[in-house]
Amino acid sequence: MWSLKWELGVPVLILTTMGSGLAGLDESAGLAVAYAAFYELGVHKDLKVKADLPRLLHKSMALSGAVILILLMANALMNWVIDRQVPMHVLEALTSLGLTKEWQFLIALNVFLLVVGCVMDIFSAIVVVVPIMVPVALAFGIDPVHLGIVFLANMELGYLTPLVGMNIFFASYRFNKPVLEVCRAVLPFLAVLLVGVLLITYLPWLTSALRG
Repeated sequence: MWSLKWELGVPVLILTTMGSGLAGLDESAGLAVAYAAFYELGVHKDLKVKADLPRLLHKSMALSGAVILILLMANALMNWVIDRQVPMHVLEALTSLGLTKEWQFLIALNVFLLVVGCVMDIFSAIVVVVPIMVPVALAFGIDPVHLGIVFLANMELGYLTPLVGMNIFFASYRFNKPVLEVCRAVLPFLAVLLVGVLLITYLPWLTSALRG
């Protein structure tokens, strides 16, 4: 923990500035970047201004451009979903299949979100899936806060699903290990995460007990 003291300041800075109302999302992100640059350049001295900063800026701009393109396409799809009233059609389809109970919808939602987490990044999933999911969930009487936490927990579960989860491939690349070896290593943690997702999903008070 002591060796991570500077890095741990990043989430503290973001949560403090946003939680206190001193800064919005964009401003907090900018402050976090400035803080990270300060301790990397001035404290750790892992980076050099002339040698490394232009390279990092170039990579950051390329990554930001890729994310913007993803969000643009996802936003276009979201507009189509709203225009075609897809949530209402989904609700009608679920009702016709006999899914009228809250727990039945939650089971279907868990399976659906697991598949989404395996094949779609979270930026696109938030823009595309959430507008479909929220009206249907509200029709089943599910609390929006509970729904949001279930959504995020299922996304992470999907990211770790062996052979298709994106985090499996990221870990394989980062640690230079075969994908199958990473899959075997992640199975115990996947089981723990699955238990957590099921508890969060079917015990709503776990997510709502601390609400003000």
